[in-house]
Amino acid sequence: MHSYLKAVGFSKITKRSEMKEIIKDVIKNYDEKVAVENHPEGVFVEFSKNYGCDCGITVCGQYDENNEFHVEYYFPFFRGTGITTQEHVAIEKHAEKESYAGACDDLRIGVTLIFYLQNPVEYMLERYKDNLSLGNQPLTLSGLSSEGRILFPVQKDKEAVKVERELTKNRNHLIAAARNGDEEAMESLTMEDMDTYSMISQRIATEDIFTIVDSYFMPYGIECDQYNIMGEILDFMTFKNILTGEDICQLTVESNDMQFDICINKADLLGEPKVGRRFKGIIWLQGQLHF
Repeated sequence: MHSYLKAVGFSKITKRSEMKEIIKDVIKNYDEKVAVENHPEGVFVEFSKNYGCDCGITVCGQYDENNEFHVEYYFPFFRGTGITTQEHVAIEKHAEKESYAGACDDLRIGVTLIFYLQNPVEYMLERYKDNLSLGNQPLTLSGLSSEGRILFPVQKDKEAVKVERELTKNRNHLIAAARNGDEEAMESLTMEDMDTYSMISQRIATEDIFTIVDSYFMPYGIECDQYNIMGEILDFMTFKNILTGEDICQLTVESNDMQFDICINKADLLGEPKVGRRFKGIIWLQGQLHF
């Protein structure tokens, strides 16, 4: 059983027999179907069915010589909106099955973003066409959350927000220069980190950590595509899973100057989401390349 099924409204599915019925429903009543006919091991097909607003289940597998479909794997998905980043993306196949992971270096985050590719069959079709521009397509990131909570915002005046954005912009330029071997930029970043550490050490004695840290985006656990994040809620909506009736919450969040959408089961969200408040939680990062 996939641990993030509950994020798209299937928290009460506990038996494999129940999951098999849902997989059969996806294959029979799919909303999208993409096939790779020239796959080395036979026709590889991806079925996707929405059970809510841009969220549902994708089933991947192959047809054998008798035209019988064999399920290889499935995963819950949530397709975000907008373009998250235009940076170069590297794609690698997982060792055990025909699924893919993507990696993207975005200066705003400071770490390499690793995500689960939502549209593997589209990628395979482009790869078999010998498309040399693979990896330079726009990327939309989204997250399925297993648990989260709502925090109050940090009060800031307009001038402080303006100064912070300027500092972030300058830091991104320094990181880009440091990657190209600029020693002065490396020294400036080191001094900046030391100043930040000194400021936090002084303030932490009298202030709560979440009044000092406004947002963060950092790896979580052993699996490389899971992250612990905190960011400001820019928009939100709630809807129901059409099969189970469970309430699902969709949030548009800005974390480390990067905007993306998150999907979470309302039962796993502590607090009441409002625009301007902050979301803090654990997410499984997914990405969709636009070909």
